[in-house]
Order: sequence, then structure tokens, then C-alpha cells
Amino acid sequence: MEIFMFNKFISKILQHQKVAVFSHVRPDGDCLGSQVAFSLWLQKNGIEVSAFNEDELPGNMQWLQDFFPIQKPSEDKLSGFDAFVILDGNALHRFGETAEKITNLGKPIYMIDHHPQPDDIFEESVSVVSASSTCELVYQLFAEHDADQIDEAAAKAMYLGLVTDTGSFQFDSVKPATLHAAADLLDRGGFTPNEITNRIYASRPLKQLKLLSMALDTIATHANGKVATIAITQKMFEDTDTTNEDTEGFVQYPLSVEGVQACVLFREDGDRIKLSLRSQSDDIDVNKWARKFNGGGHQKAAGAWFEGSLEQALAEVLKEGEEQL
Repeated sequence: MEIFMFNKFISKILQHQKVAVFSHVRPDGDCLGSQVAFSLWLQKNGIEVSAFNEDELPGNMQWLQDFFPIQKPSEDKLSGFDAFVILDGNALHRFGETAEKITNLGKPIYMIDHHPQPDDIFEESVSVVSASSTCELVYQLFAEHDADQIDEAAAKAMYLGLVTDTGSFQFDSVKPATLHAAADLLDRGGFTPNEITNRIYASRPLKQLKLLSMALDTIATHANGKVATIAITQKMFEDTDTTNEDTEGFVQYPLSVEGVQACVLFREDGDRIKLSLRSQSDDIDVNKWARKFNGGGHQKAAGAWFEGSLEQALAEVLKEGEEQL
């Protein structure tokens, strides 16, 4: 990882008095963990800071609110800030309708992220596609500025992002620097890994497992077994009294089928279909695949939306995937 990559970023951001920090809509562990840790870093360095997200936090991550409050943004709340920071995303449309309007305020916007092809609207940015997570980058910021500012709350928040964005350190995005960061966070935070993993993985309600059971029944393979799909319908949600939030992690199940190189999760969401794409082959770039459907992400993990029915989505998305193969 590049040495002193945060020098310019740190010198510029610390010149501000009041900063708003955004995490992306439909928040996950990495965006929330990096948002909380970075907000704490700003606070420790004398900056007045507020954290915003358009959506509710997932139930298994509400405990982050004890470390730093995350509130819903509104245009009237944002006029008093002299800078804005977005984390774990590199285009404002990923952060909701209110965030999309901050360019109208004429204030500098900063970014820390690990997704490809960032927008060019930022005063200063740290964009490292090879990083396992945005939390690994925020850890690097702490390390380059003053690692002793990492307290228990910041350490737990960053560890959350490392765990969730690496599939519990299973993905090939994990490098020695990632594991070094995790070890240092455990040491400085004075906690054990199970304190975080139990909160996010070991407290599933029974209704969520029933939803998973229904979804697993839909797994099918295509393209001579190289691509797998899994589908979640509105009726499944109704029958199990669950929500979109309860599908977290479901996309990994079709990817674990023997011989499968890539998979797509299809989830009915009103009149649209949410697509979650994963790959475990260097030959299949799901970022390119997702961009065909107005989405994007990483080479091996991406998301998109399809306007139409589940049947149409299955046909058109699979056709595009087979062309990649």
C-alpha cells in the first residue's frame, strides 16, 4: 500500500471547523464502521463532526450508535458545514438524494474509498482499489497520523468493516497488511474477535433462517454450471415477516456450489429487482457485468438494479453473463 497516502488529505481536512460525514445508502458494515471511526478521528482532532445516512442502520449494527450517532440528513442541517466527506463510495448518487445536492453548497467534498472509477468532484481523495475495505484505509489514516488515537470504539468499528467486507478474511482482497490492521485493532481495542462476529452473525432471528430456507430452494445453475442464481420474492418476505435487511449474506450460498465461478442474487424490491453479483474467477468481472445494468462495484463483488419483472431480470442478466463467459 502506498506510503503516506494520507498526507495531503490529512493536512487539508484538518483545516476545517465543521465537517459532515456520509455513508452510502443501504449501509453495510464497512461503510458504517469507517464512518464511525473516521468521525471519531475528526472529533479527537478538534473538529466538530456529524454523521449522516439516508437509511436506517441494520439491526445487527445498531450498537455502532453507542460509539457515534448517525442521523438522517436534511438540506437545512447541511448548510452550516464547511466540508463534506463520503466514505465507501465514490459517486454522490450512492449516498442518497440529500447528499447528491451538496455540490450546490460550493463547499469542498472529500472521499475515502476502495471502489474503481471514482468521480472527479473531490477536493482531495484517497482511492485504493486494492484495499480490502474502506475500514482498512481509515486504519491507515490513523496509523499515519497518530495510531495512539485508536481507542476501543474506533477499533471495534474498523474491525467490523474488515470482517464484513472480506467475508471474515476469506476473500483474495485480504493481504498481509489487512491482517496486520486486524491484529493491531484487536490489540489497541482490547477485545476478542467473537465480540464483533457474535453481534453480526450469531444473532439471526428464526424468521430469517426460514427466509434463507425458501431462497436456497431457488438456487439453479446455468452456463454449464459456471453461473448460479438465487432469488428472493416479495411473497417470501410476506410469508416469513422479513425484510430486505434479512437477506444479508445470502449471495454467498450459490457461489459455494461446486464448479460455480460467479453468481447473481435477484431480490424483488417494489417494481425493481436488486441484483447482487459475486465472482471467484479472474475471468469474470462482475463490475463490468453490473455496469450493463446501471450498477457497479468491484471485479468480484458488485450490485445493480433491473427495471422489470423477476423473469425478465433472470433472462437478460444471465444472457449478459453468458456473453462474458
